[in-house]
Amino acid sequence: MSLRNPYGDFEITDPQAMRALAHPVRLAALSWLQKNGPATATQLSEHVGASPSVTSWHLRHLANFGLVVDEQPPDADKRQRWWRAVARGFRYEMPDTPEGIEAGRLLRAEMMNQALESAQQWLVETEPELDPEWDRLAGSANTRLVLTSAEAEAIEDAIEQVLAPYVQRGEEGAPEGARAIRYLRMSLPEATN
Repeated sequence: MSLRNPYGDFEITDPQAMRALAHPVRLAALSWLQKNGPATATQLSEHVGASPSVTSWHLRHLANFGLVVDEQPPDADKRQRWWRAVARGFRYEMPDTPEGIEAGRLLRAEMMNQALESAQQWLVETEPELDPEWDRLAGSANTRLVLTSAEAEAIEDAIEQVLAPYVQRGEEGAPEGARAIRYLRMSLPEATN
């Protein structure tokens, strides 16, 4: 694993792929597949807010960029088309062309929208049901730092290195009593005056 990608995430470099993934249905479908494993368009449709035919179209679009592939489970009905995410996560760096910057910003905005919706859903549906031990571990922080760009990059790299062993082992390698935890990280540099 590279220092810049310790999780083995799918690296998106094509601005067209960023723009494609910035669509709410596509991002939701990819996120669901990454979390839950292979599914058909019909199975995904109820989770992404689109009809099975529309979901299928979006999955084929994601496949054009290599983000999902056909995955026929051995015992599955051969008349159904199953899809699988190629990696358990993805990442991208903001491109340096005007087209790339626009695509990167669209993707960032949709990712933030879905992350905020996920956090709101957690507050309403999950948090009230947590036992005290796990509720205490649900954390939030809002910390302002004054950093150079090199320091900000070093912090991000350090966080990724701390999390990498837990991401890499996946659910299969987790010890008994472990449960899934979603870490939402946002680093929001302030504008200079």
